[in-house]
Amino acid sequence: MGRQATGRVMFKGSAGLLLASLYAFLYAPIIYVIYTSFNKDLIWPFPPQWTFSAYTGLAKESTYHEALWNSLLLGVGSAVMCTVLATMGSISILKYRSRWRGLIAVAYLAPLFIADLLVGISSLLFNRQVLDLPGNMVSAMIANAVHGTSFAFLIMLAQLARYDWRLDDAAMVFGAKPIRCFWEVTLPIIWPAMLGAFIISFILAFNNLEISFYNLGAIPTLPTLAWGSLRFGLDAELYALAALVNGVVLLVFTVMYLLMRYRIVSFGHRE
Repeated sequence: MGRQATGRVMFKGSAGLLLASLYAFLYAPIIYVIYTSFNKDLIWPFPPQWTFSAYTGLAKESTYHEALWNSLLLGVGSAVMCTVLATMGSISILKYRSRWRGLIAVAYLAPLFIADLLVGISSLLFNRQVLDLPGNMVSAMIANAVHGTSFAFLIMLAQLARYDWRLDDAAMVFGAKPIRCFWEVTLPIIWPAMLGAFIISFILAFNNLEISFYNLGAIPTLPTLAWGSLRFGLDAELYALAALVNGVVLLVFTVMYLLMRYRIVSFGHRE
């Protein structure tokens, strides 16, 4: 009995150490960037000499303001496209039992296996030569939507796989048209998944460099601006910018967790 208790303690200790190592591997670089953004010495910030000069410099730099606005616009536009396309695709596959649904699912997921660089270059060529669309914000939104729709599609599939389609059938029996059925029955249940798909798509487009770089032309975004600045050395403003972006992403996921933790929103239909 004593040996079994000792084994359980050792197992829990090993599991805890493994979990702590995993979190350190994932978040140590982010914590280091945030820590360095508050230090005077960027090269070797030990011992710490705290300052907010990087953040005040970032607030005064108008180039970063323009890049932030462009990144927000790109993220929102691309996320709207991704959410709409992913919702339509997931409903069509799960609700309508077509023999082609496997092929449709593969088509939705194929961009997951293509490098962002190739998606950016191929989107640039297609938009310019076929759609006669030069490199601008619309072209970048479409190119990022090609990439982000695959992730949004997976989120929507996870939600709709547990959706009870008999609710739609019941609404149709009582005379609801398909559009009214979607707005009054389906949408109130699946909107948390749509919100999750929107947020993930927004973050992907907001932080993307390779796809946006080829399709934006001369329009700056935060990733392209940061990439250009890296060629001339690391500025303190870049550390502050990275810290703020990571902070906002962490805040968004914390809010999502709390909403799900306290069952303000939930995934799947509950009886």
